[in-house]
Amino acid sequence: MKPKEEIWELRLYVAGNTAKSNAALTNLKKYCEEHLQGKYVIEVIDLLKQPQLAEGDQILAIPTLVKKVPEPIRKIIGDLSNEAKVLVGLNIRPVKKST
Repeated sequence: MKPKEEIWELRLYVAGNTAKSNAALTNLKKYCEEHLQGKYVIEVIDLLKQPQLAEGDQILAIPTLVKKVPEPIRKIIGDLSNEAKVLVGLNIRPVKKST
């Protein structure tokens, strides 16, 4: 029996439907599909609708991505456009492309 694969729990904090928030979500989905296919859950929290949720993860800027699981908890602020920085921040090892 092989060990159960960990599901990555990612929480993206945004404030409304802005270009930066949309870019962050689009970039995050792209990286997850490339590197965590089928092993992730993305929860988007709009702080305009649920401002009380910012306190729990100590959100100071938006958009902010919080990796809850696997630990350690990590945060990345911004539109997530720099793939290498996001992968390092989340501690994801890029999948080696076979040549």
